[in-house]
Amino acid sequence: MEAVAVLGAGSWGTALSIVLADNGYDVRLWTHRSSLADEINNKRTNEKYLSGITIPENIQAETDLESVVKDVRHVVLVVPTKAIREVCHELNGVLDQTVTITHAAKGIEPETYKRVSEMIREELKAELYDDVVVLSGPSHAEEVSLRQPTTVTVSSEQLEKAEAVQDLFINRQFRVYTSPDVVGVELGGALKNIIALGAGISDGLGYGDNAKAALITRGLAEIARLGTSMGANPLTFSGLTGIGDLIVTCTSSHSRNWRAGYKLGQGHKLEDVLEQMGMVVEGVRTTKAAYQLSNTQNVEMPITKGIYKILFDQEDPRDVVDQLMTRIRRHEMEDLTNILDEQRND
Repeated sequence: MEAVAVLGAGSWGTALSIVLADNGYDVRLWTHRSSLADEINNKRTNEKYLSGITIPENIQAETDLESVVKDVRHVVLVVPTKAIREVCHELNGVLDQTVTITHAAKGIEPETYKRVSEMIREELKAELYDDVVVLSGPSHAEEVSLRQPTTVTVSSEQLEKAEAVQDLFINRQFRVYTSPDVVGVELGGALKNIIALGAGISDGLGYGDNAKAALITRGLAEIARLGTSMGANPLTFSGLTGIGDLIVTCTSSHSRNWRAGYKLGQGHKLEDVLEQMGMVVEGVRTTKAAYQLSNTQNVEMPITKGIYKILFDQEDPRDVVDQLMTRIRRHEMEDLTNILDEQRND
């Protein structure tokens, strides 16, 4: 059976490996931790990242990157955004063939403001890949690994490459749509983590569903404003990788970003929260990047700015929420009108 390489054995990498295994592929799952590889291969578990899940026999974990990518046509990159460049640099030394890269990371790089696909294209030798496809959407790894119904989007400017990755993953439980809007799909997946932090903070403060609904709705407006300024199609943010991903990440305890925000709202310090969680919380790094980017793009993002103040300026969460609630009055339809006007001008 055809082999597929999945780089990253965290919760999402393991869940996507299970989808591929269910579709009949031999999955080579790369991790840099030999203890994790031994656990997956010998116990068929990954307790730290997906507790209680039995891993199929046709998933083989390995620590040798060269062996993992040997002769494969598809490489699925599921490592934290901060590790993207390093892993791509390693791939330059071990890949001997041209592959399609599919990435499922959700973040923006601080200082450079690069999306993940841009980072991959900068680091990976051009002759080693024929395309970089994005996989994103409302998808908790825990539910995917339990074969619960899930729908995602794969995006590429080359329709045939998006369709090839669609065929790779799609099955009865894991539905896959295609989109040509790479910018919108990546930004929707990255920026929603900021709003999820805010939703968790709101819940941690003891505020109710009214406050969270307002936060999600106004957060979507911020995402669309920044995304449109960077060339995304505003309609993308009304779909799976926009409002869909935003809802699932802001309303579930499965979400690392919501859980981190919840603890912050309860008064815990950021460094303590991250240490206790023991897993990457992408929204923290993305908040810094989006705050910097909004200033560069001259885009108003008051929620992002407020969360930045909580994370990096140690401002009190309750004070920040009060500031957001007492901002100058404006008409709700101004945002939608302005976004649509920008799209028409483009």
